[in-house]
Amino acid sequence: MDTREAELIARVLVQDDRHAFAELVKLHQSALRAFLRRLVRGDHAFADDLAQESFIEAYRNLSSFRGDAPFKTWLFGIAYNRFRQSLRARREQPVGPDLALLQTDAESPVPASDLRHDLGEALAELRAEERTALQLCYGEGLSHEEAARVMGCPLGTVKSLVLRAKQRLRGLLDAYSSTS
Repeated sequence: MDTREAELIARVLVQDDRHAFAELVKLHQSALRAFLRRLVRGDHAFADDLAQESFIEAYRNLSSFRGDAPFKTWLFGIAYNRFRQSLRARREQPVGPDLALLQTDAESPVPASDLRHDLGEALAELRAEERTALQLCYGEGLSHEEAARVMGCPLGTVKSLVLRAKQRLRGLLDAYSSTS
C-alpha cells in the first residue's frame, strides 16, 4: 500500500475524516466501476449501485482493513462479494464475457470484430469462476495472490482456474477459427 493511501486510511480511522475517504473513492472508483461493469455484462446502473454499496461497506468496515494486501484488493473483494450476493438474490449466472481481455494487433489477418465475437462466445462457455479469475488477473492486472483474496479462495485454486480457463479458451478459439 502506498503512503498516500495509508495516510488517508489513518485519517478516516482516527479522525473520521470523510474528506479523506472521498479521496480514497476518487483513487479507486473508476477501476472498481469498470470491474463491476464487466461482471454485470455492461449494466452501468447496476454496476454503479454495486460500487456505491461497496464503498459504503468499505467505509463502515475500514477498521477491519489489515493492510496486508493493497487497499484496492480489499475493496475489490468487497465489490465481488456484493456482486455474488446480488446474483444469489437474482439467481443469475455470474460474470459475462469481457471483451476487453482481447487486444488485437493491427496487422492481424482476422478483423478485430470477428476476434471479439469469437472471444465473447468462448468466454461465455467458461465457468463463472474461471471468467472471474481471468478478469481479475488479466483485465484488472491483479496478481494471483490478490485475485485469491478478492475471490475468497486459496491461491492454488486461482492458479488452477486461470490455467484451465486459458486452456479451454485456446481450444474453443482454435475450434472457432477452424470453422471460419
